[in-house]
Amino acid sequence: MTAYNWLLFFHLVGAFCFVAGAAVAGTLQIGAMRRERPSEILTLLRLTRVGVLLVVTGAVLTLAFGMALASQLGYGMTPAWIRAALALWLASVVLGAIGGRTARHARYRAEELAAAGDEPDEELRALVAHRPSLILSYVSGGLLLVILVLMVWKPA
Repeated sequence: MTAYNWLLFFHLVGAFCFVAGAAVAGTLQIGAMRRERPSEILTLLRLTRVGVLLVVTGAVLTLAFGMALASQLGYGMTPAWIRAALALWLASVVLGAIGGRTARHARYRAEELAAAGDEPDEELRALVAHRPSLILSYVSGGLLLVILVLMVWKPA
């Protein structure tokens, strides 16, 4: 296998991890919104850490191997579609991190409530369903789809 093949392989693995991790975290967040018991919410929100780990792994792999691939192919950072993809990558990572902060606080609150009787709580429900955080997370995921389109289409 050539260097190009290895770079492309790890770049694609990173893209898969990035998108899959976002899908896992988002799906579990939606599942947590549909639960009442803090222990159930806690279980789902703990599992979102697997999705976050995939996102972080994917973000690092896509950036490192994507830049190496662009260099290998002689593109550098000059094509507009590469600069746009990098800007969208950064925006996706930042928005996802900001959106995920409320879920982390909800996980902490769910831990407290599960240990103290496991009774439903309005504060926990509000944290899990915090609309601004959910919107940021969904926008982050949407940006990933735009990046995928840029990577496949490569507009001039």
